[in-house]
Amino acid sequence: MARAILIVLDSVGCGAAADADLYGDAGADTLGHIAQACRNGRGDRENLRRGPLYLPNLTRLGLAQAYRASTGRDLAGIVPAAAPQGRHGFGVEISQGKDTPSGHWEIAGCPVPFDWGYFPDTRPAFPPALVAGIVSEGGLPGILGDRHASGTAIIDELGAEHIRSGKPICYTSVDSVFQIAAHEQHFGLERLYGLCRIVRRLVDPLRIGRVIARPFVGSPETGFSRTGNRRDFAIPPPGETLLDRLAAQGRSVVSVGKIGDIFAHRATGEEIKAFGNAAMFEAALSALERLPEGGFVFVNLVDFDTEFGHRRDVPGYAAALEAFDRTLPALEKRLRPGDLAVITADHGNDPTFRGTDHTREHVPILAFGPGLAAGAIGRRDSFADIAASLGDWLGVGSVGPGRSFL
Repeated sequence: MARAILIVLDSVGCGAAADADLYGDAGADTLGHIAQACRNGRGDRENLRRGPLYLPNLTRLGLAQAYRASTGRDLAGIVPAAAPQGRHGFGVEISQGKDTPSGHWEIAGCPVPFDWGYFPDTRPAFPPALVAGIVSEGGLPGILGDRHASGTAIIDELGAEHIRSGKPICYTSVDSVFQIAAHEQHFGLERLYGLCRIVRRLVDPLRIGRVIARPFVGSPETGFSRTGNRRDFAIPPPGETLLDRLAAQGRSVVSVGKIGDIFAHRATGEEIKAFGNAAMFEAALSALERLPEGGFVFVNLVDFDTEFGHRRDVPGYAAALEAFDRTLPALEKRLRPGDLAVITADHGNDPTFRGTDHTREHVPILAFGPGLAAGAIGRRDSFADIAASLGDWLGVGSVGPGRSFL
């Protein structure tokens, strides 16, 4: 019986979608602009990386062809493989928005049929009634922030006041999120999680996609830093996903990284948390080694987004892509006959673009495994084509509105 692993490179988009202008993202191109910056020397950083973007394994699988199919352009500084060894193409999101839940749910076969709720870029950003409910039910002296902000910047700005007052730092962005930052010791990690559960319930009528716990440590004297204990409290997918189908048929599922949070822990099987791309990928490889026949590993590598995209760190993003590329042979060695690996993304986050938020982009799709014939799969009109392909491969039937590319 076949097995499969699905790897989401969080935010590694490959060119602006046709409707990107509706989101203020016309011209965004995460992968292309990183490659261009590296070729021009703007991706260099001493003791980190230098020179053109170097992705030999992803290139061998067909990444350059996938990018060309998406944009009509070549990846700067990268020579396409003469004969790619994987199936390669790009996906177009049909769900509204450009956030993590909608991207992942559509990848899993469940496009979002509604518009998300958002908080305006005003001060304050949150409705007074919502804040009053949070303060009352959370037993809080008040909140800090109450505006659109970069998470690291607002923690630096308000961390000391948070410790002094006991008020959590609450902020949002152009995405459908309510984020709460609090000090792990002074406020308490479990207290932060409990507060997020309260807020999750209070924002449900507003169709807010995620409430995100953003714990941090440190002091005003030494500076503050976020920890790996982030947790997302998402609304559940509005319909059946590939995970639901696998669970209903008794298949083994292993979810690595924030997959469990994204799917509200519904049908996510064994959940493995780890901190950092390298640790999460290693956890996924370990899970694959013990995965029984018919099983499925689903991993999100979030550092591309949180550590480099949102922080507009081009060299860091490029180095992270190159580090992932170097791990691919380890994955290929673990694939057995009949196994399938798929690499994709959920949205873009162009580190050369204005602002600090996600960008509405196409995503690359690479599929490979022992015995799988290589070839172009072209434009896929929904991310849901990935779920349809995986469902067919695993023998549980096509899931969602997509069409298999296998």
